[in-house]
Amino acid sequence: MKLSIIIVNYNVKFFLEQCLCSVKLAIELIDAEVLVIDNCSTDNSIYYLQSKFEWVKFIANKSNEGFAKANNTALKQCSGEYILFLNPDTILPENILKNCIHFFEQKNNTGAIGVRMIDGSGNFLPESKRAFPTAMISFFKLCRLADIFPKSRIFNKYALGFLPENEIHEVDVLCGAFFMVKRNILEELGGFDEAFFMYGEDIDLSYRIQKSGYKICYLGTETIIHFKGESARKGSLNYVRIFYQAMSVFVKKHYTGSNARLMNMFLQIGIYIRAGISLVASPFRRIRKKIPINATDLPALLIGSGESINEAEAILIKNRPHTVIIKLTSLDHSQFKITQTPEIVFCTGSLSYNETINFVSASKMNYSYKWHGLNSASVVGSDHKKITGMVYSSED
Repeated sequence: MKLSIIIVNYNVKFFLEQCLCSVKLAIELIDAEVLVIDNCSTDNSIYYLQSKFEWVKFIANKSNEGFAKANNTALKQCSGEYILFLNPDTILPENILKNCIHFFEQKNNTGAIGVRMIDGSGNFLPESKRAFPTAMISFFKLCRLADIFPKSRIFNKYALGFLPENEIHEVDVLCGAFFMVKRNILEELGGFDEAFFMYGEDIDLSYRIQKSGYKICYLGTETIIHFKGESARKGSLNYVRIFYQAMSVFVKKHYTGSNARLMNMFLQIGIYIRAGISLVASPFRRIRKKIPINATDLPALLIGSGESINEAEAILIKNRPHTVIIKLTSLDHSQFKITQTPEIVFCTGSLSYNETINFVSASKMNYSYKWHGLNSASVVGSDHKKITGMVYSSED
C-alpha cells in the first residue's frame, strides 16, 4: 500500500465529516487506507460517522490518550509506505496527496513533508513552517515579539516569517496537522514520543527525523484549510501553560547542562511577561470587541450544483428557517458583490475542493466561508483560528 492516513478525533465529528469528504476525493487515484482513532469522544463520533464512511477504519479508545499515543496506536495497524498524520479539522484539495508522494519520490533524502495551511478565512497559519525552539526563539514567541515583527529574522525565527510562504523550503519543524513521513523512518524512530500529551510532539519528531540525517521539507506550493476554530476554547494563558509544559519536556529530552538551564529560564521569564500582557490587555480587548452579527439574519450564498447544493440548502433551512438563500453555480466574484452576502457555502461535487481553497486563499473579501461535502449531513466553517467553529447539521 502506498499511503496510510491517520486522523485523531476528539469531539469534532462534523468537522471530521467534512474532512473525510475531502480525503475521499484526494485518495481516489492512490492505493490508500484511512484510519480514524477516536480519543473517547462524548459526541458519538464513531456512531455518527461509521455508516457514512464504510471505507474508513475506526478505532475507539476507552480514554483520551492524547495526540501522540493515539497516533502510535493507529500506526501499528497501518501498512502504507508513507504515513500522513492529519487533523480532523482540515480540508484537502484533490491533488495534494499525489503531489506530496511525487515530491518524496523525486527527493530521496526527504524524511517528512508539510504544506501551507490557511484558516477558514484564507489567512496563512505561520505554524506551517517553524524552527527549533532555542531559548531566545521561545522567549520572543512567548513575549509576542514574534507577532509584532512577523517578518523578522531575529524576533520571528520560530515561524520562519522571513521565508516566503508560497515557496518550497527546507525547514526544521512541521505542524502535526499535516505531517507526512516515510514509514521506514517512523519505524526506525519509534513514532511519536508519548511523553507529549498535547503540543510539542511534532517538534520532537521533526527534531529526531532531522538528527537521523533526513530533510524536513515545507511545500508552500500546496495549500490546505486548517480551521483551528476549536482552539478558541483554550484561553491564551492556558495555551502558554501548555506550550511551556511541552517545551519543558523537549528541553529535558534534547538539551543538557547550561543550554537546558538557559532555555528553562527564558521560558519562565517569557511566561510571566505573556501573563502580564494578557492581564493588562484583557479589559481593552473586551472594550474593542465588536458585537457579533446574528448569523440567522444574514443571507447565505450557496455555490455548486446538483445534489450537493440541495443538501446544503436543506441543512441551512433546518438551522436558519428564515434566511434568504441565493444559489450560484460558479465562483463568479461579480455576483458576490451584487449580493453583498457575508456567508458563502461551498457545495462540493461539481465544485472541487481545489477551486474553493484557491478562491479562499486568493480572495481579500470579508466573507464567512463554509464547506459542505456531497452526501454529508453538515456544513462547517470557522472565520478565524481563534474563533470557535460554526456548524449547521441536519441532526435533530
